[in-house]
Amino acid sequence: MPTRNSSDVIVIGAGVVGAACAFYAARAGLTVTVVDRGSVAGGTTGAGEGNLLVSDKGPGPELELALLSTGLWRELAADLPKEIEYEPKGGLVVASGEAAMCALRDFAAGQEKAGVTTQEVPKDRLRELEPHLASGLAGGFLYPQDAQVMPALAAAHLLRAGGDRVRLRLGEEVTGVLTGSAGEVRGVRTPTGEIHAPYVVNAAGTWGGELARLAGVDLPVLPRRGFVLVTEPLPRVVRHKVYAADYVADVASGSAALQTSAVVEGTPAGPVLIGASRERVGFDRTLSTEVLRRLAAGATALFPVLATVRAMRTYAGFRPYLPDHLPAIGPDPRVPGLLHACGHEGAGIGLAPATGVIVAACLADGEPPLDIHPFRPERFGPSPP
Repeated sequence: MPTRNSSDVIVIGAGVVGAACAFYAARAGLTVTVVDRGSVAGGTTGAGEGNLLVSDKGPGPELELALLSTGLWRELAADLPKEIEYEPKGGLVVASGEAAMCALRDFAAGQEKAGVTTQEVPKDRLRELEPHLASGLAGGFLYPQDAQVMPALAAAHLLRAGGDRVRLRLGEEVTGVLTGSAGEVRGVRTPTGEIHAPYVVNAAGTWGGELARLAGVDLPVLPRRGFVLVTEPLPRVVRHKVYAADYVADVASGSAALQTSAVVEGTPAGPVLIGASRERVGFDRTLSTEVLRRLAAGATALFPVLATVRAMRTYAGFRPYLPDHLPAIGPDPRVPGLLHACGHEGAGIGLAPATGVIVAACLADGEPPLDIHPFRPERFGPSPP
């Protein structure tokens, strides 16, 4: 069992990615200390909508991760408490015009070849799936594999499911990474003292770049701000995760400028969650009325019934963005014993289980379930001199 000051591995970050790494490492027989300067799910995870998506990913490494995670989330949902609110409700992507519908059709065809289940929905069938959807849309695609969880509870229950092999140290900021004479990881330093382990996992989310610098390597993680509008509790007005086709392009964009696209979904508790916005403004949490105006306009264009509904609150979060839109997962050859599990941008909740399985396999000298070369942390270049 982990002691106060030593374990087999230290995971930095108690969000859902760090929780998944800790859970699967514990299941592999390792003892784990999870360190976070805040609370469980106190960062990006707590500000997330809980999306588990394949619908917004084209063929490639990230989609492979998402498909693996889809199956793992189903397994976890059977074992974790119902409070994580796992809902395999599916996603519906809609097109406003024929050109957008043709682009959606091409996108879905590529996804199907990669293993995604898609169902084209003609315009006259859209309201069978979503009775309150706006008229005049050109059609859409249904993605039955899309799902949703309550992310903060999912992170908490993953950590709890690790049992006695997982120890939490919350409210402790990592101020240094300890290394040996050959540069190998020996643990971390916090204001309360040293914690020793031969492995450290950087699951620090948006602060993953800062943690990497403490270890002497460069990982160009940047925050990408997003807002979510939350309505008053409603009857089930929105049955699926519903979003406009331009959301896919926004996800793939590297622009620092403000981008918004309509994303609307209901929750088991009743409120409707409305997104999505993206902009790189550092860690500025200033409320943007322009963003909220755009989100409300996009949501009511898709679901006119929401025009009469009250928005009860809004909150901001920061997605951990890497320039090529792929996370950094696995060992860092520049520092023996250092592993990364960060940079998932807005997909971290969905990709958390696959990330945890990969990290656990690397820690336990096992074989990762897929090719992790595209996610190698050193791909952005050498460490600064």
